[in-house]
Amino acid sequence: MVSLRFWGLFVVALVAATHVVIAEDAFTREQFVGPSGEKLNYRLHVPEAQADASKLPLVLFLHGSGERGDDNEAQLKHGAREFLQDGRGERFPAILVAPQCPSGKRWVEIDWAQKSGVGQFPAEPSPAMKLVFGLLDEMTQRADIDLSRLYVTGLSMGGYGTWYAGARYRCPGLAVESGDQESGDLESRDLEIPKNGFAAMLAVCGGGDPLWADRYAATDIWAVHGGADSVVPVVRSREMISSIANQGHSGELRYTERPGVGHDSWSATYADEETYRWLFAQIRL
Repeated sequence: MVSLRFWGLFVVALVAATHVVIAEDAFTREQFVGPSGEKLNYRLHVPEAQADASKLPLVLFLHGSGERGDDNEAQLKHGAREFLQDGRGERFPAILVAPQCPSGKRWVEIDWAQKSGVGQFPAEPSPAMKLVFGLLDEMTQRADIDLSRLYVTGLSMGGYGTWYAGARYRCPGLAVESGDQESGDLESRDLEIPKNGFAAMLAVCGGGDPLWADRYAATDIWAVHGGADSVVPVVRSREMISSIANQGHSGELRYTERPGVGHDSWSATYADEETYRWLFAQIRL
């Protein structure tokens, strides 16, 4: 059954003005090297060992276009550090992975300004996204990660990346765990096994391809968009929610459209405690 909820249509989110400063070393500087020597910078946060030795969820955070580069710093500018603000790192301990897309590249190589995404998503991931998938393959081999709690979120360009990754990435570790016979090669993985993907995704001011609506069957989804967004048309989120709902989505489906808000719908989203309560409650069944 589809659980389609329109959150915040007529409610203005109140954002706390006071934030706890997070130490620089909360995120270590890392670099992933692909099979052909390609490099992807990323920042990594690993909480202190849990007293009960419980496994941790993993969150993939995809930044927007303005944070591209090679400084391995800019990708933390919006959203990523909010996961640790105001004690959230203790209330919602998780391994956070924040890769940085190189300058001139995109998480998904499509035209962001198109009013519809129908037929836009390429079958093969962009070079940057392919490296992200390789990084995920490596990270999910860690013994301290709960494979039933893999999450992806992102804003703007990263919102597009979230829709893409949510539909395209399949974890080889989950395939083995569930008894599915999947190839270790990304190109050969069975996209028809949605339960081997993310437990939940939070896409902020991004867009997807409605023709891929059936690929999210086992993923709980929350999409957020500003009603006055002049950069990424709000219809890009609306059409995805509508298409997925029409597929008879078995997971939870939420949509928040913020009235009068422009492109920056992420500040209120990542400052909202409900964002984290919802995200970390989702489990792949």
